[in-house]
Amino acid sequence: MNATSPREHAPLPDPQEIAKTYAEVAQRASKLLTSHIQRQAKKGLSAPGDELGIAQAFMDMMAKMLANPYKLAQAQMNLVWDYFSLWQHSTLRFMGLDAPPVAQPAKDDKRFKDEQWEEHFLFDFIKQSYLITARHIHDTVCCVEGLDEHTQKKVNFFTRQFIDALSPSNFALTNPTVFRETVKSHGQNLVKGFNNLLRDIEAGDGQLRVAMTDVKAFELGKNVATTPGKVVFQNELIQLLQFNPTTKQQFKRPLLIFPPWINKYYILDLRESNSFIKWATDQGHSVFVMSWVNPDEKLAKKSFEDYLVDAALVAVDKVCEQTGEKEINAVAYCLGGTLLGTMLAYMVAKKDKRIASATFFTTMLDFSIPGELGVFIDEQQVSSLEKKMAERGFLEGSEMAGTFNMLRANDLIWSFVVNNYLMGKDPFPFDLLFWNSDSTRMPYAMHSYYLRNMYMKNLLKEPGGVTLDGVAIDLGKIKTPSYFVSTIEDHIAPWKSTYLGAQRFAGPVRFVLGGSGHIAGIVNPPAANKYGYWLNDQLADTADEWMDGAQQQPGSWWTDWQQWWWRKTTRRSRPAIRPRASSACWKMRPAPSSSSVSTPRRSPDARSGARGARHQRAAFALRLRRQPLRKAARAANSRRIDRADRRAMSRRVSPRVGLSHVFAGRRRAARGVRRLCRARRNRCRRRRAARPAPMPRPRRSEVSRSRARRQCRLAGHLRQGAAETGPAAQTGAPVRHHYAGTGAGNPGRLQATSR
Repeated sequence: MNATSPREHAPLPDPQEIAKTYAEVAQRASKLLTSHIQRQAKKGLSAPGDELGIAQAFMDMMAKMLANPYKLAQAQMNLVWDYFSLWQHSTLRFMGLDAPPVAQPAKDDKRFKDEQWEEHFLFDFIKQSYLITARHIHDTVCCVEGLDEHTQKKVNFFTRQFIDALSPSNFALTNPTVFRETVKSHGQNLVKGFNNLLRDIEAGDGQLRVAMTDVKAFELGKNVATTPGKVVFQNELIQLLQFNPTTKQQFKRPLLIFPPWINKYYILDLRESNSFIKWATDQGHSVFVMSWVNPDEKLAKKSFEDYLVDAALVAVDKVCEQTGEKEINAVAYCLGGTLLGTMLAYMVAKKDKRIASATFFTTMLDFSIPGELGVFIDEQQVSSLEKKMAERGFLEGSEMAGTFNMLRANDLIWSFVVNNYLMGKDPFPFDLLFWNSDSTRMPYAMHSYYLRNMYMKNLLKEPGGVTLDGVAIDLGKIKTPSYFVSTIEDHIAPWKSTYLGAQRFAGPVRFVLGGSGHIAGIVNPPAANKYGYWLNDQLADTADEWMDGAQQQPGSWWTDWQQWWWRKTTRRSRPAIRPRASSACWKMRPAPSSSSVSTPRRSPDARSGARGARHQRAAFALRLRRQPLRKAARAANSRRIDRADRRAMSRRVSPRVGLSHVFAGRRRAARGVRRLCRARRNRCRRRRAARPAPMPRPRRSEVSRSRARRQCRLAGHLRQGAAETGPAAQTGAPVRHHYAGTGAGNPGRLQATSR
């Protein structure tokens, strides 16, 4: 009797909050409507165009489909049959009986995770009806006979976009979560969602730009990109950032990172816990990072060649100048990897060997398998894009980001539509999505060259297919040790496509396949212990053959990269480690930018002078004496490492076992060096023991106090000895002076004897 329904207990919304929300909605709507009318008046009326070629592709598909009416009728009958099965299933459920579902969503489909999609009879019917219809639509249009491959891929892609948009989870009345929230809040979630919709349109300057994260929750330098660094160089294309190592010793060769120029560099420095830059400095690397400029119309004519000559090569020059080293290690991400591969081929032609090793993160060098991005790459779409870029001088980063989001529409578009506009919630603060929304523009000339020569014509894989700064680019001449890492779920750079690029090099290549996607699989610190990765020491002819022989490893590929780099460095030269600089032995100079910059350069020892010079000469002499021994030890160490590597590869054992052989060889070499040093020390001791004992010398204080007295006494003894010996003094025999020690009656007296 006293029980009341939950609806009666639901609190009513605050009238003041309702009035505030309605006022914001009215103000934003009026502002957006006014700006839209002004833009349309300025542009004038224009007929709708088909810039992406969608209408033409579907018209071709319908023409080919109607040419075979029997197959179309068969598809319709299969759809009706599945609907009959669904109605039977729903009837049994309505009567309280259990029945197996006709259609089920994929396990990783987050749209139907609410329990009501399974438990409630009506929502279960809506869900299965949608899944059946979506499957039949896709099966009907996916394999139309007579349709060319590119048009077929375009039809499949945009059909999937249509199916995802019509999901029942995207509507308030057919989504149980939204329906429950609407009843609970008396519809205030929809009002707040409409306000969020107007806010996103306003932020996009009249175009809908769905907010993925709370951008106000992040601030560069405070909770994002927090690794301390300094700007050491800048020009009109890049800023060069330097991050000093945090260890007492650092590797001799610095590390230069080429980030993608469509986004900011701090994808590798999001938080301290997942920052690749911070992790590298903690390992002892001196890290340099290129931060790309956000170009405007003034840089519209900057080409891919300018990005190579005025940015990449200049960065290499400045890193070598900054550190005083002749060799560096390079790391590149996505588009930056394409630039790095081009630069390596350019440097080979110029006989420039300053890049000791190269690492490529999700990099495409052979564009034979572009993935779903190939849907947007054809003559009609590229020409339309070039027309837009020619008017503005650049491509907006948000346009490219929108294209990438369409590749995973359910996760990167519709999930935020439901959260922001139907549930009326603010987006959750997420650093990765904050970086994703912080995109940069691309110059017209550079991006046009990249699309046409890389994606459309795929000239980079051809020897001499691309010529930059008068140099024919040939990837087949690159012999630099290279490390390729891709991710198995990458929708931007498919791993099978990156594998083709790894096969283009002539030098040693290690290919690693990480878990997860384009970003999460790369930003995977060892402390997280997630995803894992696949290894195969042999670079097979095809990607499938490589995967068949690969072994999955737990954890992060970062540690494998560090071991690979260390082995390559050790085998090519001695362990390149030097003490970290301190203020006593480095001097600073200002950088050529407005930022406060410090550039380390070597200066003489702080303890200069006679004592310092004496120590330097002694240390140099010691190094000369030890040089033959060290040279022999390094040769023995290298031979043992090579033998261990060959044994590991011949037995087809795991990389960890092979690495243990390497370390065992190094330990044996170290024991041999210690034995040689011990034998050398023993020989020196025996030589010193065989020498005659030195004569005892008087203490300095005694000599200084009785110098004159001893001289007089010595003169008297000499005269006395000459008188006693007689003949010996006359023949001029040498006289030896010594202390008699503790002789009886005359302790410690200086005596003279004749030989």
